This record gives sequence, structure tokens and C-alpha cells, in this order.
Amino acid sequence: MRILFLSDNFPPEGNAPATRTCEHAVRWVRAGHAVTVITCAPNFPEGKLFAGYTNRWRQVESIDGVRVVRVKTYITANEGFVRRTLDYVSFMLSGGIAGLFERRPDVIVATSPQFFCALGGWMLSVARWRPFVFELRDLWPASIVAVGAMRRSLVIRVLEKLELFLYHRAAAIVAVTESFREDLATRGIDAKKIHVVRNGVDLDRYQPQPRDAALAHEFDLEGKFVAGYLGTHGMAHALDKVLDAAALLADRKDIAFFFAGSGAARADVERIVAEQKLANVRLIPRQPKARMPALWSLCDCTIVPLRDNPVFTTVIPSKIFEAMGMGVPIVMSLPEGEATAIIRDSGTGICVPPEDPQALADAITHLAEHRGELENLRSACVTAAPKHSRDTQAACMLAILADTVRR
Repeated sequence: MRILFLSDNFPPEGNAPATRTCEHAVRWVRAGHAVTVITCAPNFPEGKLFAGYTNRWRQVESIDGVRVVRVKTYITANEGFVRRTLDYVSFMLSGGIAGLFERRPDVIVATSPQFFCALGGWMLSVARWRPFVFELRDLWPASIVAVGAMRRSLVIRVLEKLELFLYHRAAAIVAVTESFREDLATRGIDAKKIHVVRNGVDLDRYQPQPRDAALAHEFDLEGKFVAGYLGTHGMAHALDKVLDAAALLADRKDIAFFFAGSGAARADVERIVAEQKLANVRLIPRQPKARMPALWSLCDCTIVPLRDNPVFTTVIPSKIFEAMGMGVPIVMSLPEGEATAIIRDSGTGICVPPEDPQALADAITHLAEHRGELENLRSACVTAAPKHSRDTQAACMLAILADTVRR
């Protein structure tokens, strides 16, 4: 089977869409299929080209057997609605055009969260007369409104029309949560063509390991209980509330907060830490994907926060699966929904109300003072991780693509 996949994020970018797309594609290639990914020059989230790359009209490389075609786009940081929209539209156009010159595939897949990528995939599927599969990673544009990036307006209503148009035109929809499937079904989308393939973890890479002594020394984390936040610093993540929790624990010299990553909210995080002189907070920038297991090893627990908005009852942060693989207990600060149910059912962490600094601080303190319970949570993480193996998830999505081609 020849698979053509459109995604505006791909390694060496290390965010969730890039990681999922690459780890699935590599496994499909190992299974004997030909996979081409059309993407842009890596620049997320700072809007700065990664070393060794240029923003050219076309450049081709191979990554673990996956053919990667990079196209020229308007590049900007992951902040600001207008500039990001220009980024998205430019990829839709250049990616769609590039797809016209690729060998005719059996199926065309495009991924969200932004729907202009999916629109490009659909247009390409029409031009090449091939089925279009929509990988749904986010309920966009509802999430735009949820994080306060835009208010409900004519623009949002137009985007909602586009959203429904693409759902109806897709031959199959692969959602990352059951909640997304339920949402689409209630809005009149044929439930038979909606499938769920959750995010997962590459267990060959993410396994329990001793704390990296050199990094612990480098970041002054020796002898401390470390609560980590690793990943994109976005508007949805309520990181100001996490820093409020850090302020509440400022007198606990044995507890440290460790932030690694970048994004639209990173500048605010740095400003708050500086203004409040939070000596118990360590900040490092976005790191290469290869370094992530070592950074995870520094964490005694990981913080997974989101804003207190009903939209976030439907999401499952992908970092929880990496945490499980590493044996790192999870302190989840989300609205009650599918993600909190996973944590409670698996016994892999503690759930507290969203945007509640005191509850977050209490949970971290509790784990720091009850090491026996912490060890039980670690064991539960290791037990739960194989249920979310990337191997299993990739095989599941491949079967959906094959069935779509047959039909």
C-alpha cells in the first residue's frame, strides 16, 4: 500500500503530532508499505529553522525508510492568530501542490489540529481521485475559543462550517479519543466511519531508568523531589497556575519544579518566575527528542495541566503515555473526562481539579512525603504502558487505512 501523509509537523520537531506521525509511518514502512510524508522545514514552536534546514520549495530526505518531502511555507512562531493562519494556509497550498507531483498513492491522510492541513489533504484526494482519511487530533476551532485565542465570531463560524465539511467528505476519520468520536456523532457525522486510535508510547525508547546524575547536577536537582512539566508551553496548559503551586511550596527546599520546552506561553512562564523570584523552579528550553528519556528520568512525578474548560474534558494529553513508559507517576490537573478516567482506572497518578494551585501543591507534597505510595504508582505506570504501545496503535491505524482502500 502506498500512503501519502500530510502533516505540518515532523521530526526533528518533537511535539505530539510530529512524534505520532513519524512513529506510525516508520512502523508502516517496516510492515512493507511505502510511506511519503509531506511536511515543512522544521521550525516549531519558535518559528526558527532548525540547524541544517532551509525553507526551500522542495527538499527530500529519508528518515528510517520514510520518504519525507519538505515544502516552503510562511514560517512564524506558534503564537498570534493571523500569522499562524498564514503559516497554515501556506502549508495547505504548497503541500497540496507538492502532492500532485508524487507517485499516485492508494490513500491520502492529513492530520489536524489545524484544519487547513486537512483541507489540503482533501483537495489533493479529489485531484488524485483517492480516498481521504482525516486524522482528528483536536476539536478545532472549539479549542481556539477555549484557550481564549479568539472569541466566537463570524470567522469561528466559518471555520466550524469548514470543520463539518471535512468530516462529511472524509472516507474515514481517525480520532485520538472516544470523546471526539461521540462529539462528531452528535453533530450528524456517520458513526460507522469514525475510528479511535489513541496516542501511545514507543516502549523501545521510553523505559524506566535511573536518574541521570549528570543532568541532575547540571540543573541543581540533586537530592530533590522533582515535579516536571515536559512539553509545549501553550495557552491551553494553565502554566501560570502551576507556578502558583510552586510559589505555595517555595519554602520546601526538598521540592523543585522542572520545566522543559517552549511555546506561546513560555515568555509568560519566564516572566512570572523572574518577577516572583521562584528559586524552586528550573527552566530549560526545548530539547532534542533523543534527550527526552534522560530528562524524564529526572522527574519523580509529572504535572499534566489544562485550563478549566469543557472542551478539555474530551482530550487526552499524549505526554501521559510517555510518563507511563518511563514509570513516572502523573499529577493530572484537568476537567473530569476521558483522560482522568485513564489515570484513575490504571492507578498511575493523582487527579486534582484544574486551575487549583493549592490542590496541585498538596498532591505534589503528598507524593514527596509518601514514598511508598509513589513506588506503587510507578509500578502501575510500568504495568499500564504496554496497553498503549505505539506498535499496537500503528497497526490499528494501518488496518483502518487498508480497509478504507478496499472499500
